[in-house]
Amino acid sequence: MSVIHQQVKLSLLKDKQVSLVVKREDLIHPFISGNKFRKLKYNLLEAQKQGYHTLVTFGGAYSNHIAATAYAGKETGLRTVGIIRGEELKGGYKSNPTLAQARKNGMEFIFISRDQFRDKTSPIFLQSLQDSIGEFYLVPEGGTNDLAIKGCEEILGESDINYDYLCCSVGTGGTVAGIINASGATQKVIGFASLKGDFLTKDIRNFVTKDNWEIRTDYHFGGYAKISGELISFINWFKRETGIPTDPIYTGKLFYGVLDLIKQGYFKPGTSILVVHTGGLQGVEGMNIILKKRQQPLIEV
Repeated sequence: MSVIHQQVKLSLLKDKQVSLVVKREDLIHPFISGNKFRKLKYNLLEAQKQGYHTLVTFGGAYSNHIAATAYAGKETGLRTVGIIRGEELKGGYKSNPTLAQARKNGMEFIFISRDQFRDKTSPIFLQSLQDSIGEFYLVPEGGTNDLAIKGCEEILGESDINYDYLCCSVGTGGTVAGIINASGATQKVIGFASLKGDFLTKDIRNFVTKDNWEIRTDYHFGGYAKISGELISFINWFKRETGIPTDPIYTGKLFYGVLDLIKQGYFKPGTSILVVHTGGLQGVEGMNIILKKRQQPLIEV
């Protein structure tokens, strides 16, 4: 699979004598972009190998993973069921761009409360699901498991071994774990967390054996699905300057963090950085609906 490598040209990079290239994983599939394509690849093959006809997974109102799983099911002929956080969405999901598209692609929904969602992987809850919908292949929230990490290890190609630093956004940790596993001995991997808290490092250690990595937890902008005027302004500026669209949940925070570290002199002159753009752009439409209601500036698409 050929993936575009886009050189970024900004005055900051010239001043700091740093090279920044973006691996445009967001362009590898029109509907299952970036890391979601990678994470689902081997899970779909395993589900089919084991003879399952139904995929079950979890997500929130604007989940990239829900959108991707729905389309993947449509392409492969598998039934998809999404367990959606928030009972209040049941009556209005048609006005939610992510859920409306997922439904159009054949996904069935089960809406549950936030308390239930916290217990979604309990044996009792999973058994109740099986009783109601039959046998199914379970894909975790966000898609991260051993097979997903195997898929994410394929993000890096032979030409990517020459970069000094590899950077990506971090949600559940599967993508960065795959990149760490595939990284070279002289490379350093930096993950930029979109959630608050330090629990991700422990989770990632369950999937990797190398120590050439770190997780930056200071660019989450308040946590998952939180958004500020500063972040919106950055996303729109970055798009105008580079032509690269980003989202406010993951990649906007990633590029903000990378450029901030460059500004601080974190990277030595002559350093080459590869930033993996993991997609997630489908959620921008839904976020703009929220921003419009709040009378805040919109994300330019």
